[in-house]
Amino acid sequence: MSSRESGGGAGAPETARLSAGETWRALYRHFRPHRRIVALGAFLALIGAAAGLAQPLAAKTLVERLGEDGSITGILLVLTGLVVFGTAIEALASYLLERTAESVVLAARRTLIGRLLRLRLPEVERTQPGDLMSRVTSDTTLLRAVTTQSIVSAGTGGLAFLATVVLMGVMDVVLLGVTLGVIVVIGAAVALVMPRISRATRRSQEAVGHISTVLERAFGAFRTVKASGAEEREAAVVEAAAKEAWRHGVRAAKWQSLAGSSVGLAVQVSFLAVLGIGGARVASGAISISTLIAFLLFLFYLMDPVSKLVQAVTQYQVGSAAVARIAEAERLETEVLEPAAGRTGAAGSHGGGPAGVAFEDVTFRYREELPYVHHGVSFEIPGPGMTAFVGPSGAGKTTVFGLIERFYEATGGRVLVDGRDVRDWSLPELRATIGYVEQDAPVLAGTLRENLVFAAPDATDERIREVLVRARLDGLVERLPDGLETLVGHRGSKLSGGERQRVAIARALLRGPRLLLLDEATSQLDAVNELALRDAVAEAAREVTVLVVAHRLSTVTLADRIVVMDAGKVRAVGTHDELVANDPLYGELAATQFLAAAR
Repeated sequence: MSSRESGGGAGAPETARLSAGETWRALYRHFRPHRRIVALGAFLALIGAAAGLAQPLAAKTLVERLGEDGSITGILLVLTGLVVFGTAIEALASYLLERTAESVVLAARRTLIGRLLRLRLPEVERTQPGDLMSRVTSDTTLLRAVTTQSIVSAGTGGLAFLATVVLMGVMDVVLLGVTLGVIVVIGAAVALVMPRISRATRRSQEAVGHISTVLERAFGAFRTVKASGAEEREAAVVEAAAKEAWRHGVRAAKWQSLAGSSVGLAVQVSFLAVLGIGGARVASGAISISTLIAFLLFLFYLMDPVSKLVQAVTQYQVGSAAVARIAEAERLETEVLEPAAGRTGAAGSHGGGPAGVAFEDVTFRYREELPYVHHGVSFEIPGPGMTAFVGPSGAGKTTVFGLIERFYEATGGRVLVDGRDVRDWSLPELRATIGYVEQDAPVLAGTLRENLVFAAPDATDERIREVLVRARLDGLVERLPDGLETLVGHRGSKLSGGERQRVAIARALLRGPRLLLLDEATSQLDAVNELALRDAVAEAAREVTVLVVAHRLSTVTLADRIVVMDAGKVRAVGTHDELVANDPLYGELAATQFLAAAR
């Protein structure tokens, strides 16, 4: 049986573009908590810029004193002081901004990780996990520059540009006009390049997300890849994704290089034009040689604020692509995890006694475009005791558990736990009531102890030992080199399939649930361990309500009641003997199980 008895899951759609206003609002949300430090960095950067602006004026005075045979010691000291002071202040400003940029990335990752782990299950199934991981890693990294350096560079660069232009205009309006004419022409060409940078960067980031997706797929089925001799084919898929990212990255780099080199081109062309026209004006007596030298120094100084402005716009184009992808992830629907009122799921707690479960005319489909999985499912299960769900593959058995846990919301009807609609429970309170063992019994990387206490972090050593015995894991722990502290490997790769199932069952029992959901929980156990674990489940069923999705007749016959499902409906409820006598489908399933056992 599949892990979910319905279709679903698709690749991530192409990232929707945000408008300029939406992009700025999203950027400001990341920037806002750090605005005071950024303002301080900007203030220091402005002081450094002012020190730089004073240098050409000091140089003009120096040239004039040389012409007058005056003392230049004082002005040289002033000029040296301006250089050292300006450099030190700008270094401090740069450090503050870089440190703040790292804080922005940390905050963005913390927020995004917290949100992604609260996503509703249908959202996760519609989006490739590798693409989501890429948004946490590479996309957030691109926020570094755009939320600090870009904003400060745009502000300080703009102010420094205006101040420089004013001072150049004071010196000579004609030469200023020549300079601005060249800058405007080249700036118009750069403006045409910026949208291309944004598009190329966005596609590059999407391609990086695709690399993560295909790698996650390969490593998620690593043994299957090797057993199928598919290493080269999978490597080709990953390489194709990497080439796609390279292609878009190179395209973005090309346009960024063009934009960056345009600044140098503008200054060089301006320098030649100013040198020619300025030389003629010096020859005609319109301006002095010291004015021309100061103007040329201002021209070279102008390169820095212009570079900052171009860099700010370029970083904005790059960052806007990342912001769009992060904002898209932030729009995915999440679960509301209200605090639990009362019970918190402490290990060993059975407050309230076993929980009853009822379905009232429940209909459900995973998405609107998919067919219904449940067509008016109704049943009532009082606690305690063990109830088995049986039926052909695709009947909707596993979906019952997904609706009880509120991984999915019923399309119609009601799902009741303890007589309350599950939608009226807070999610922490509901899930603290339930112990759940999935079909594939996932084990997480880490130690055996970390896996056991995953759902009950406050469990005592005594309680852990008790559950180890019930799940028949005590012998395994004794054999392991480091006992409970033994690392189990990626997805429990150092454990057998049966051992992983027993770990998952122990984890659920350690939670101390009032309702225990077991989805094919003994499918990978040998006969001896299955018998032992059936005894443990039967013992638990005397205290809590146990629901089991099972195909093995040995498990089904232990149940106090059996719910037979077919084509998304409940066709019969009863004991094994009653159903064998009265329900043809169950009789056929039971006979098949007997035949399988006989073979």
